[in-house]
Amino acid sequence: MKIISEAKAHGGRQGVYSMESEACGCDMSFAVFQPIQAKEQLCPVVWFLSGLTCTHANVMDKGEYRKMAAELGLIIVCPDTSPRGDHVPDEPDNWQFGKGAGFYLDATEPPWSKHYRMETHILEELPKLIAGHFAADMERQGIMGHSMGGHGALTFALKYPDRFRSCSAFAPIVQPSGADWSKPALEKYLGEDVAAWRRYDATQLIADGARFPEFFIDQGTADGFLEDGLRPWLLKEACRGTGIGLTLRMQEGYDHSYNFISTFMDDHLAWHAERLG
Repeated sequence: MKIISEAKAHGGRQGVYSMESEACGCDMSFAVFQPIQAKEQLCPVVWFLSGLTCTHANVMDKGEYRKMAAELGLIIVCPDTSPRGDHVPDEPDNWQFGKGAGFYLDATEPPWSKHYRMETHILEELPKLIAGHFAADMERQGIMGHSMGGHGALTFALKYPDRFRSCSAFAPIVQPSGADWSKPALEKYLGEDVAAWRRYDATQLIADGARFPEFFIDQGTADGFLEDGLRPWLLKEACRGTGIGLTLRMQEGYDHSYNFISTFMDDHLAWHAERLG
């Protein structure tokens, strides 16, 4: 692990680091906030997965999570959204695909399959490093995300319910296999067989029997992507009759930006802390 920067914040420490990723074939950056409690004890971990075009820096700079995380004693881990580097294939003019748009999956189609293996990076590589270098209680993990990252959080929780105790999201893409702004990416990463897309779609994972105790979601009513990309009502329909609890709050007048995320960040962190103990 390489230290890029570290600074004291709310009594704890906000750091930015990088690691050599075998899964992605490049150096991967990530941010970690450790509260002051981490000096004396292991602390619960909440992962934040960012959205399209973002890196770890967006939520770190604009998400306003540190004050509440410090009060609750939570470690916050913010991975990148895709592999990086001049040697990594990309579509520079397409913000919905390539760098900044890894969709938290393991690509199977060349040339993307060599580097775009974000599921393996986040679920296998990065947790080992977090456990080895930080005061992280890996028995108490929650996951949250925004937009594309909300999609990642929901699908990871559904596929790995024994790892994550809590899951929340801001304006998640709940059915990427049916949304105009995500279908082309899934086809390029995973191929034309739509059956291969199901394990990266929250609504279809639920239809196939995946379960998680409960989800907490905030969605802005003024979000420009609400009708075509996000469609939270599809998750509500998918959860009906399954035993999955869903708290879906439609927040009047809020858009898709970090103004929205920062407004309700404290609610989400408190919700995670209650379930992580």
